[in-house]
Amino acid sequence: MTTRMALALRHVHFEDLGSFAGPLRAAGFEIEYRDVGDENYLSFDPLEPDLVIVLGGPIGVYEDEAYPFIAGEIAMLQARLAGNRPTLGICLGAQLIARALGARVYPSGLKEIGFSPLSLSAAGEASALRHLADVSVLHWHGDTYDLPASTDLLASTSLIAQQGFARGNTVLALQFHPEAQAGAAFERWLVGHACELATAGLSVPGLRADARRHGPRLEAAAASMIGEWLENIDG
Repeated sequence: MTTRMALALRHVHFEDLGSFAGPLRAAGFEIEYRDVGDENYLSFDPLEPDLVIVLGGPIGVYEDEAYPFIAGEIAMLQARLAGNRPTLGICLGAQLIARALGARVYPSGLKEIGFSPLSLSAAGEASALRHLADVSVLHWHGDTYDLPASTDLLASTSLIAQQGFARGNTVLALQFHPEAQAGAAFERWLVGHACELATAGLSVPGLRADARRHGPRLEAAAASMIGEWLENIDG
């Protein structure tokens, strides 16, 4: 199997590839992380990596004055998307892809945090997301976006209509967190987002218990989902 390179852009250390790392390696990808703040964070040819994965983070796409690197990420994504190169975005990463495609990203006015199932569209049911049908996935966001032109809506929830979209086989943007792992790894999320959870009045023990209850099924379904998507990417 020819080794390919997956470049993951990471905004906070605990929001990593999680359960996606294993399926990526099984599909023949060598994983390289670039962390925000690294001198070489965006110093690569946008078209060169076989796959670029933009991970989540607790900032808004519209906060580019406070976080100037956001403009660089959007420019990188615009070049990559123009070349139709395989690209995956999760949470903030999905919002950055939406913005790079010309869509508006903005606060939703609420916090959707916790485990709940998706409502798949017809396009979602015909996509790799079919593996997530009736599976409680992790939601952790307060922003949303308008569906970009020339993309297909894949999933929604009762709170947030935009939960995922695709452009052909090469671009996948997921507002939720299918990569999240239960157990010790999830504890890093609870600590890292402690202020947000306290402000929202959410129960840390309750989220921990939900992760233990839903995590194993989510991890198995997410592995099937990302595995199928990786089999079909082209570009």
